[in-house]
Amino acid sequence: MESMRRARITGFERTLARLNNLARLRGRDAKLPEHLALGIAGEDAVFFYLRRKRYTVVARRWSSGDLPGDVDLIAWDAPVLCFIEVKTRSARTITPAEVAVDERKRTILRRLARRYVRQLPQATAPPVRFDVISVYLVPGRKPEFEHYKAAFSWSEGPGD
Repeated sequence: MESMRRARITGFERTLARLNNLARLRGRDAKLPEHLALGIAGEDAVFFYLRRKRYTVVARRWSSGDLPGDVDLIAWDAPVLCFIEVKTRSARTITPAEVAVDERKRTILRRLARRYVRQLPQATAPPVRFDVISVYLVPGRKPEFEHYKAAFSWSEGPGD
């Protein structure tokens, strides 16, 4: 059963890649700047990475409409609601990708997470976690992932 689930996820991933390539070849892909296209490719890769790890992804690029910013992915890891920031790079450099999630970005993510949790139908808020996933999409190689669970908390403090 597990092998069928994984095969299905891999099939969806390959289908998405083929459709993206077909759109590009036909000139119907969005003409995005290279860094934005790389970011979207990274979010796609992380989506499938999380599905393989049995997360239930409930939102991609979620925004509240009236607050600045967005959350790359929102997913359930069993009973925990995870707000996930994806950082994508095309090469490994001295500075790791996850360093880009600075205090300003963490503040934005916390504010958006509060808004998202408030609109959930349940009476009590679920446990929440903020994750950062760095994905390295090096041409000619398989994507590499570094998943930092609970990378930061609801408030700034030692260790955040």
